[in-house]
Amino acid sequence: MESLILIVEDEQDILELMEYHLSKEGFETIGFLNTKHVVDALEEEKVDLILMDRNLPGAEGSEFVDSLRKRGIQTPVIFVSAKHKDEEIEQGFERGGDDYITKPFSMKELILRVKAVLRRTKKLSSEGNLTYRDIALNLAARTVTIDGNPIELTKLEFDLLHALIVNENVVLERDYLLENVWGSDEVYQDRTVNVAINRLKEKIDPDKDKEYIKTVRGVGYTLC
Repeated sequence: MESLILIVEDEQDILELMEYHLSKEGFETIGFLNTKHVVDALEEEKVDLILMDRNLPGAEGSEFVDSLRKRGIQTPVIFVSAKHKDEEIEQGFERGGDDYITKPFSMKELILRVKAVLRRTKKLSSEGNLTYRDIALNLAARTVTIDGNPIELTKLEFDLLHALIVNENVVLERDYLLENVWGSDEVYQDRTVNVAINRLKEKIDPDKDKEYIKTVRGVGYTLC
């Protein structure tokens, strides 16, 4: 069954172009010019990925995604936006984005990133449980608890934490994480891994007293 991609883009020509190229690659698409009916679509359809603009009529895309996350909707999101400053990209990740493409962009890059996120999303769907110190991962339900308390993570953050725990005694290089968590090392933007690691640290260790993740300068990351 083809993956279903929901696109929110307020420029009709760009929306149609994205739908055309994605359909050529075998994807099904649903397109919206605003966020008005997006929640209904997510509840009615099994959407595998969202492509979300940020400058939208009546809503700011990253704020809308943040509201989805608070409702418990964890569908992966790639932001496709003209907002390109470092702080704007970081804001997109902090509000629940799994990847970020800045406009203008090539359709080839879009397709590669879509495939990478979908690969990563499906890759770590095996059943079972995994623990590290007081962290417990339920791989079937894709839930995380720390000392018995539930922690809300995005799909990207869950997969990143899973990779670190599976490789508990190994320093994971940035390229390894891009290949095995993001799903491809062909296209990515600088700071991608750093931003994701920092965001994960904030969620699993907000008081900064447990220090689960260690940065090995010039090499990568490992569990302490």
